[in-house]
Amino acid sequence: MYIEDLKFSLWADFIERDYLDGEFKRLIENKTINGATSNPAIFKNAILTSSAYKAQLATLEGMAPKEKYEAVAIFDIQKAADVLAPLYVAGDDGYVSIEVDPFLCDDAEGTIAEGKRLYKAINRKNVMIKVPATDAGYKAMESLVADGIAVNATLIFSKAQALACAEAFKRGVAKHGVKVDTVISIFVSRIDRALDKTLAQKGIAVALSGIYNSFDIYYAIEALKVPGCRALFASTGVKDDSLPAHYYVEKMLAYNSVNTAPIDTIKAFDAATKRTAAPVAQDIIDAHFKALEASGIDFDAVLTQQITEGLEAFKVAFKDILESL
Repeated sequence: MYIEDLKFSLWADFIERDYLDGEFKRLIENKTINGATSNPAIFKNAILTSSAYKAQLATLEGMAPKEKYEAVAIFDIQKAADVLAPLYVAGDDGYVSIEVDPFLCDDAEGTIAEGKRLYKAINRKNVMIKVPATDAGYKAMESLVADGIAVNATLIFSKAQALACAEAFKRGVAKHGVKVDTVISIFVSRIDRALDKTLAQKGIAVALSGIYNSFDIYYAIEALKVPGCRALFASTGVKDDSLPAHYYVEKMLAYNSVNTAPIDTIKAFDAATKRTAAPVAQDIIDAHFKALEASGIDFDAVLTQQITEGLEAFKVAFKDILESL
């Protein structure tokens, strides 16, 4: 646990083979992180830019591209899970996640089958299967949790998505009979990148919409009290040089939550001095979004666009990996 009294966890949003053998272990030993996440874009960058994969790929000639990708990804996830295992055994998270094929986002049965297959192939209890928050995804989440498989619901931008995930987890836990750890990954900074130029022109405070939206969703998740379920703040790297590198971590220190961030963001936050909770009152959240509405901004439309673009980005990254293999 990064901050024990807040039950706040910090996970690394990064996977790469050489990193797993070196810096990853040091971050865990220093109690800087207690978990990790991956996605197709992360694996794309790792596989296509790192020489660490050449030896294994050379042994996979003749296999289909997706089979090659899974062999490489499973190896890395197993390695990360093994390094994190002592934390998991101690009850301090220790999870690493792997995402199902994003092209299955509208195929519930396909997602369920792939999720179970990956979980079995990885063969580590501290693995979370990552599932996009779509109508098909909610069905898959329920089924996987019912089988006792930890799930990371991803690409959440709206409260409706988050509540659908939480309800799916609740049904799954009821079927399984005991608590299953789950997280609901709320994307933060992408909303600000989509809105801030317009907000600045209208004289509305910037770099806050993603934070306020995320806290609004966080409160809704906490109110449901689903056993084992927590909010996870994702997309917390900073692209605007006017903001501190650790901005979206420091501003979102919420009780019983997780933040998954790029390595540079984690290092910047760890070097900072502030370690206090940063809750945002509901009336402040409501006032901000009323100001957006009054200025003619359709925030729901912005969220819908981000959901679509997020899914498409993961599909493109996955397609690029397969084509390269």
